[in-house]
Amino acid sequence: MDTRLLLTAASRCSITGAVGCRSYVGGCSLNKSTRSYATHETLGRSPVSSRKQVTVVNDDGRVNWKDLSVKEKAARTTQQTFNLGIILTGLIMTGGCAYFLYKEVFSIDSKTVQFNRAVDRIRSDSRVKEVLGSDHKIRAFGEPTWNRWARARPIASNTYKDSSDVEHFMMHFNVEGSLHRGVVNLHTVKGSGQAEWEYKYLTLDVKGQPRIYLENADVTPGKKHSSFKFLGMQWRK
Repeated sequence: MDTRLLLTAASRCSITGAVGCRSYVGGCSLNKSTRSYATHETLGRSPVSSRKQVTVVNDDGRVNWKDLSVKEKAARTTQQTFNLGIILTGLIMTGGCAYFLYKEVFSIDSKTVQFNRAVDRIRSDSRVKEVLGSDHKIRAFGEPTWNRWARARPIASNTYKDSSDVEHFMMHFNVEGSLHRGVVNLHTVKGSGQAEWEYKYLTLDVKGQPRIYLENADVTPGKKHSSFKFLGMQWRK
């Protein structure tokens, strides 16, 4: 009888699949070894993920500031300071280039504007066309140089302010047409408070031809002209 009870209890434990089974039959106990089974919940668990330490080189800003260590916060601060410095340097350089471009090309005080205005006057004057040739074939350029490209030749100029606080601008360049070649001298002035430059003189000298005055504020034709040498060239007053 006891043997049947023991077999029945053991059979029930194996059928129900209990993890542990303890049965008391007649003061005796039946122990079944405990077994553990893997479930979907335990299989899905993974150890706490560890992120890569944030440094100056690899920081991409994805990790929140509050999650950074003291060392990582210092690295991010260093990186952002460096990036800000690069941005500010770029802005300063861009502003400097823009200012230089304005002063040298677009400003009324630039020699480029003075040169272009004088060339337009030369090409539009009928007396110049008779001496040099058609205005479409008249080209203007600076001093002779080893560079064969005319646009690359430097144009000599000088700017100064006299004792009366009047600014003076002087320029010297060459022109060449289908008939002859000549030299242009110009002198413009701008008084205190004035916005525009005014011509004091604008002349064209062609070898074998009388001087042509396109602008003449204080020089009378036929009068002997004084001259001086500056920047390796002869300037005529």
